[in-house]
Amino acid sequence: MFTVKKFGGTSVGSVDRIKAVAQRLIDAKNKGEKVVAVVSAMGDSTDRLVDLAKQISKTPNPREYDALISTGENVSAALLSMCLNELGVDAISLNGSQAGVQTEAHHTKAKVKKVNPDRIIQELNAGKIVIVTGFQGITDCNNITTIGRGGSDTSAVILAAALGCDECEIYTDVNAVYSTDPRIVSTARRLEQISHEEMLELAQAGAQVLHPRAVECAKINGITIHVRSSFETQEGTRVKELKNMENEKPVTGVAVKRNEVKLSLLSVPDTPGIAATIFSQLGKAQINVDMIVQSTEVNGSNNITFTVGNEDSEEAYKILEVIKKEMGASQIDKKDNISKISIVGVGMISQPGVAAKMFETLGNNNINIDLISTSEIKVSCAVNNEDADKAVQLLHTAFELDTPAE
Repeated sequence: MFTVKKFGGTSVGSVDRIKAVAQRLIDAKNKGEKVVAVVSAMGDSTDRLVDLAKQISKTPNPREYDALISTGENVSAALLSMCLNELGVDAISLNGSQAGVQTEAHHTKAKVKKVNPDRIIQELNAGKIVIVTGFQGITDCNNITTIGRGGSDTSAVILAAALGCDECEIYTDVNAVYSTDPRIVSTARRLEQISHEEMLELAQAGAQVLHPRAVECAKINGITIHVRSSFETQEGTRVKELKNMENEKPVTGVAVKRNEVKLSLLSVPDTPGIAATIFSQLGKAQINVDMIVQSTEVNGSNNITFTVGNEDSEEAYKILEVIKKEMGASQIDKKDNISKISIVGVGMISQPGVAAKMFETLGNNNINIDLISTSEIKVSCAVNNEDADKAVQLLHTAFELDTPAE
């Protein structure tokens, strides 16, 4: 039986933690599992590599940038393999290329095209524990690529799919998925299970337990993700396909995504294809756009407003400057320090009035809503950063998500 277990940066953040992970892998092997461990870089080592790159260049060459920041995973994989060898267990570390992870040729945010797991299977069948570097792959031209920050989750799920696993274990510094961030709401509820759809919406809305691409990949391939603590042994939360369920509560969780930037292109000509032009240019630059609102002015022109992550805001603004000149728009407005607050739950589909309750809760507490976006199972509001924690706390209570007092 093949099993894939992913360990995040805190899980391999020190020699002692690596030794603890090694013992967990040995225990799994002794139970008859053929174990693949996917590892992130140790602690904050990727951040340190990014800082080094920025000290050299404000706009480093993307190929060389990927070659640099991918090295953190190589270190943790090799150390874990050494540790297992020292404990008398046969193990081998494989980088993305050796593990057969092939990506598109877009650096820093590459998507995985396919995985050839032959080398992994060969090593597993030889009785070895296989340690694979997360976050990285290789192009058809043998250039190293990275698949975006947090991409080790995605690497693990993709490998689980390639090996035919039903479940992928993600070990992290939290012991489960909660109804919201317990650091914001101390009464946050621990979830035993949650649907792929809900987890995907929460992850995209800012919940940092899992990477959205990992959840999407798991949903497509019918894989259950088991979120567990690397510091404890009890089971955590299973993210899985949940069929024929009708939730009593309309909301399963509340998420916050901080430091968003709102950009507005004003007085855009009201002609067909304008929005497509704007967002296709942003898409070519691999900029993820979040909340989008288009409004019509009295003169027939449009204002187009959207949000992006702070890390993409400068590039997005530059693209809008070019589009502004080409289209004859009047100006670009930019507002920093925006947080997106989202409520998520499949129960929304059958229970009306959920959005109204959210707006009423925020309005009654003098929290101004800047933008609104909705999906079948999510309602999101953009608010000022300073109101974010208060908004999460209020909504968590309003939708009866607090853990009952004992």
